[in-house]
Amino acid sequence: MTAVEIFSKPVRPGAIVALLLAVLTLSGCGINAIPTYEEQAKAAWSQVLNQYQRRADLIPNLIETVKGYAAQEKDVLTSVVDARAKATSVQIPSDVLTNPQAFETFQQNQSALTSALTRLLAVSEAYPDLKSNQNFLALQSQLEGTENRIAVARRDYIEAVRKYNTELKTIPGRWWASWFYPEAKPMQTFTIDAQSREVPKVNFD
Repeated sequence: MTAVEIFSKPVRPGAIVALLLAVLTLSGCGINAIPTYEEQAKAAWSQVLNQYQRRADLIPNLIETVKGYAAQEKDVLTSVVDARAKATSVQIPSDVLTNPQAFETFQQNQSALTSALTRLLAVSEAYPDLKSNQNFLALQSQLEGTENRIAVARRDYIEAVRKYNTELKTIPGRWWASWFYPEAKPMQTFTIDAQSREVPKVNFD
């Protein structure tokens, strides 16, 4: 039987259905990757928000403790209060993960609060009584632990977004996105702010 004879035969509808089912079965492990990775990234983002909220909840007690020993550090105390207010009062839009401007605003507000807290903790060096206060030490320890949790949560989120975004850009993920998930958009990820990239200045004078 020649090739012409083989391809000239009519194809049964059942054979077409069987072929399509076979293709979908073989590729089934990839067709669900996009929604799976998307949900993983969203779950990781929730952890980021949880840890930032945990930090925000610690700040009022920290402020009151420091104020009791260093009320004259008004500018530093005010900067922390203002930074916390800005970081917690801004409404986070539902599309923050795919909205570059909204995500950048969120990151800037949290970075400003981190910077203000760093200055506040540095103030304690000038007040021995504050440094030895048990309440301050406990709050400082909790804050340090929370910062570590934030770092871990951010790392997990970055990795989850990397997998999701990579799936959208590579084959067969690009095909699945085009055919079945046209609404899927790349997610935003954290970047290192300019201040963190600066090389520390060492002065031996």
